[in-house]
Amino acid sequence: MSDDVTIRLDSEEYVLRPEGDDVRVGRRVGGDVTWLESVDAGLLSGPAREALERGDTSDEALLTALRGVVQAEVERGG
Repeated sequence: MSDDVTIRLDSEEYVLRPEGDDVRVGRRVGGDVTWLESVDAGLLSGPAREALERGDTSDEALLTALRGVVQAEVERGG
């Protein structure tokens, strides 16, 4: 995992950025990214980590993981 991965989820565009053992999750608005959360990559399922490494933005395991992060952010009021 070395490059940002952009994923469109519903009507929003998100960016996943691997940083060491973490994955930084941000929302792209226009040309800017607002970083929401850093997640320990080890908490992602194996298939989600593999999809991220491949840059496979259509993989359902990766989309499910992203939905979970986004939902947690919404529930926290972020």
